[in-house]
Amino acid sequence: MFFSIDGVDGAGKSTQIELFRQWLSAGGHAVVACRDPGSTQLGESLRDIVLQGHEIPIHRRSEMLLYMAARAQLVEEVIRPALAAGRTVVSDRYLLANVVYQGHAGGLGADQVWRVGEVAIGGLHPDLVVVLDLDVGQATARRAGPADRMESQGQAYLQRVRDGFLVEARRQIEPIVVIDASSDMETIQRAIQAAAHPFVSSVD
Repeated sequence: MFFSIDGVDGAGKSTQIELFRQWLSAGGHAVVACRDPGSTQLGESLRDIVLQGHEIPIHRRSEMLLYMAARAQLVEEVIRPALAAGRTVVSDRYLLANVVYQGHAGGLGADQVWRVGEVAIGGLHPDLVVVLDLDVGQATARRAGPADRMESQGQAYLQRVRDGFLVEARRQIEPIVVIDASSDMETIQRAIQAAAHPFVSSVD
C-alpha cells in the first residue's frame, strides 16, 4: 500500500505521519516512511535548493521541475522498490503538493502540472492521499522555526494553497480524503486510520 499525507504547512503532518506509521507497524506492516522532496541523495540536495535557497532566484516553472526531479528519484530509488518488496509506504507529500503549490497557488495551472507529474512518477499514484485541512492563520501560528521559501510567500499565497487542496479533493484525480486538522491530535489520527482502514484490513 502507498499512502501520501499532505496539507498546508503547519497542519501537523509530521506528527500525524509518525502516529500513522506506528499504527501500521503495530498491525504488522513493514513501513517505509519518506519525504517529498527528499529521502534520496539527489532529493535532499534539491530540497535544500527549493526550500532553503532564499538567495537563489527560481522561476515558478523551474521550481516545479526541481520538485519533479526529486520525486522521480524518490519513486525509482525508494517507493517502487519498497512496494515491490511488499512494504507499506507513507510519504510526507507527493505529486498533489506540486499541483497545489505551483499549479493553483503559483499560477502554472493544475492540469499542466498533473501532466508533467505523470512523467515524473511513471504512473505510480498513492492508493490514498490524506489532506490535513486547516485555516491558514491557525496553520501559520502553529509553525515552529524560520519559514522556508514556500512558507515565506505570504498569506494570500498560502490561502491559494489551501483552496487548491480543496479543489483537487473535489476533482478526485487521485483518491483524496480531507480531514479537519483543527481537532486534537488523537481525533485527527483516528480519522486518518478510519480513512486508511479499507486499504489495510490486517490492521486492527
